[in-house]
Amino acid sequence: MPLDYRRFNGPDDSVSYKRFTPDFLKSYDELLCELLEKNNLKDEQSVDEAQRVFAETDTISQAKGSAYVEIKNTKVVCSVFDPREIPHQNEFSHLGQIYCEVKFGPFSCSSQRRPPAPDAEDKALSEALRQAIEPAVCRHLFPNYQIDVFVYIIENDGSCLAAAINAAGLALTDAAVPMYDLITASSMAILDDKMFVVPNEEEEELALKSPESKDINHGVMTLSMLSELSQITSFIQIGSLETDCVIKAMDILEKECKELVPNIQKIVVRNVIKNVKRQQILQESAKEMEEILDEKYNLWQKSLKAKSYLCFFFHIILM
Repeated sequence: MPLDYRRFNGPDDSVSYKRFTPDFLKSYDELLCELLEKNNLKDEQSVDEAQRVFAETDTISQAKGSAYVEIKNTKVVCSVFDPREIPHQNEFSHLGQIYCEVKFGPFSCSSQRRPPAPDAEDKALSEALRQAIEPAVCRHLFPNYQIDVFVYIIENDGSCLAAAINAAGLALTDAAVPMYDLITASSMAILDDKMFVVPNEEEEELALKSPESKDINHGVMTLSMLSELSQITSFIQIGSLETDCVIKAMDILEKECKELVPNIQKIVVRNVIKNVKRQQILQESAKEMEEILDEKYNLWQKSLKAKSYLCFFFHIILM
């Protein structure tokens, strides 16, 4: 495995120092109480507090389409490239394929340093991303071709899959890939009767821990959907949740996804206006260059005619 020699790399069998701290030995109830006191939460987070999303397109010049998304402290960049033939494909495929690759930066996680090679979590997120965005793309329009989608997680503070899906949908739109609808995603962490919309890393880790009482709901949910068509493209649940809790959480996540659509639409419209203005500037500069070339061509023709007249005059004199 290649190593980053610019930093001190610990051995593969090393143990984090946090295992020997008093916080690591705290019980589930103690960690839950500290988390609620820290965030000052009552029953659940408000929707307005969860919708702190910043997004931008055209962040990678080499890609056909790209997007940068920030959800709270989670930062994700996505790049989409032109369709290419499916490699190592013997049979003709009537539907195009989507190839997704999600990779964490070595510095992205605060708890541990990520290895440079893809691990099991990277592969699981790549497959989850592919399953989420495939129903949104008109794959029948590019048979026997595949579109490459690369997601790089710069900073992971929870809800990285939802951020990756939002970035991928925006990058596909920026690349002018035909889609049925804009795709949006949101996630939630559930701790007993508390629901954390767009949770951070600390909330996700606590939600995935098994409490002492088995009757307590705990887990993390991620939902992606096509809001205009009211279709869910992907739903991932990790943990132990009752049916009523899942239904209630899905209603909240659907509302979150629908409220993200106007923000994504504003970004898309702003990108279209910017591209139209850029095209107008290019057309004006092209017209100016054509006028300059036409003027030079006319001068060249006049000088050529003048030279031909002089040659004819001298020829008559010499005769």
